[in-house]
Amino acid sequence: MKKLFTILLLTACSYTAFSQQKGSFEFGFNTGVNFATVQSESATNTKFRTGLNVGIFGDYFFSDRWSIKAKLSYDQKGWNRGFIIDLDKNQTAVTDYHFDYLTIPVMANWHFGKTRNWYLNFGPYAGVLLSAKETALNRDLKDFSKSLDLGLALGIGVKIPVADRVKIILEADGQSGLTDILKNNQGSTIRNSRSSLNAGVAFSL
Repeated sequence: MKKLFTILLLTACSYTAFSQQKGSFEFGFNTGVNFATVQSESATNTKFRTGLNVGIFGDYFFSDRWSIKAKLSYDQKGWNRGFIIDLDKNQTAVTDYHFDYLTIPVMANWHFGKTRNWYLNFGPYAGVLLSAKETALNRDLKDFSKSLDLGLALGIGVKIPVADRVKIILEADGQSGLTDILKNNQGSTIRNSRSSLNAGVAFSL
């Protein structure tokens, strides 16, 4: 029985190694919870918007350690307990800001560990604005917001083999914006910031 278990374990390891050789490709999908806010100069807003992300990805391997990973994700960003001024009524209201993007990160993926199932990735992202709203006065802010959000992404995760060419993915990642999210902003630059916890499935070709 012990010998049989050892054979099965070695077989599983060989499948894992085979799937991450030069020229191999993985694709899949993931979803997760976002914790989004904004930064202005050195200050970070402390009231996070809790949202979600849903995406698909492809991962091309140059070796068993390095690959290029690209994602396409629906990303809920923004922040809570901000302020908006109603000039008609000369009133200030506390509101939540909901900015939703189609985000495209392209990252270098470094795989480590004995079976190369752990990974660390980093690279740029571009986010295309889908909607921008605030909740107190129910106003659409898309005309006042930039249509493109550029920044840097960083993540770490692990892939758990569950079949010959199928792996469960558990991942934590973050994004830090480099550009202002508002048009014609006369004050300090306001940049997106968000972290997330994700789970997904990867399939090897």
